[in-house]
Amino acid sequence: MIDTRQSWDIATGHHNRHKGDQAAFLRAGGEVLFEEELALLGDLAGKRLVHLQCNSGQDTLCLARRGAVATGVDFSPEAIAFARRLSADSGLAADFELAEVVDWLGATEARFDVAFASYGAVGWLEDLDAWARGVARVLAPGGRFVYVEFHPLVWSIAPDLRLTGDDYFARAPFDAPVGDYVARSETALGGAADAVPGDNAVLARSWQHTLGAVVTALVRAGLTLETLREYPYANGCKVHPALELGADRRWRWPAEAANPPLMYGLAARR
Repeated sequence: MIDTRQSWDIATGHHNRHKGDQAAFLRAGGEVLFEEELALLGDLAGKRLVHLQCNSGQDTLCLARRGAVATGVDFSPEAIAFARRLSADSGLAADFELAEVVDWLGATEARFDVAFASYGAVGWLEDLDAWARGVARVLAPGGRFVYVEFHPLVWSIAPDLRLTGDDYFARAPFDAPVGDYVARSETALGGAADAVPGDNAVLARSWQHTLGAVVTALVRAGLTLETLREYPYANGCKVHPALELGADRRWRWPAEAANPPLMYGLAARR
C-alpha cells in the first residue's frame, strides 16, 4: 500500500519519541537551526515567514524566536498536532496549517516576505513547476525564497562509495517507507544516542529532482536567483552510511572519499 501521508505520520511519531522533552529544550534556548540556513535567511525581525513542509515545527519555532511572524505548513496530521502542542508548551508563537503544500500555495490569500524550506522537501513532490509557481505566488513583491536541501547526487552513491546507487536523472517515482532517520543520525538530530529505529511498513512515494531541475523551475516561475551554494557536509541527518559525524553536528565523507557535495542552499527573490 502506498500512502505517503500515513507513512510520514508513523515516521514522525518515531522521530519525536527519540527526542525527549523538546519544549523544555526550546524554553532553555535550545537551537535546531544551522548557520547555513540562517546566513541565507538574514535578519528576520518582523518578517512574515512561511515554512513550507515544516514537519513538527521545531525549525519554525526557532525562526519565530528570531523575530519572524511564522506560519508552518505540512500535510501530516501527526506533525501539525505535535507542532501546535510544541508551540503552546514552549511559549514560542507560530501558526500551523494542515494542508498539502502545493494545494495550499495555490489557494492561500496570505503573502509573505520570506518563504523557507529545508532538508527533504521537494523530493516528495511530483510537479516542481507547480511548486515553484506557488512559491512565487505567495511572496510579496521583493520577497525571498530560501531553500537548503541535501544534494540529490548523494542518492546515486552506493554504500561502498561507487556510483551504483539511484539514477541521478531517474524520472520514475521511488516507493519506500519513510525511514527513522532521527535514530540513524544519533545525537546530531537531537535524538537519544541509543535510540532504536521504529518500524514503518507503509510505502511513501518520492521523486528524484536534480539540482538543475529545481533551479530551473524557480527561474521559470519568475524568481531571480541570487545565491546558489554547495556544501561538503550534511547538517544533522546521516544521509549516507559512510558518513562520519563531527562535533559540529555535521556529517562528512571519510578522508579517502572524493568529497562530492552533500547539501546545497539557494536564495531567490520575487
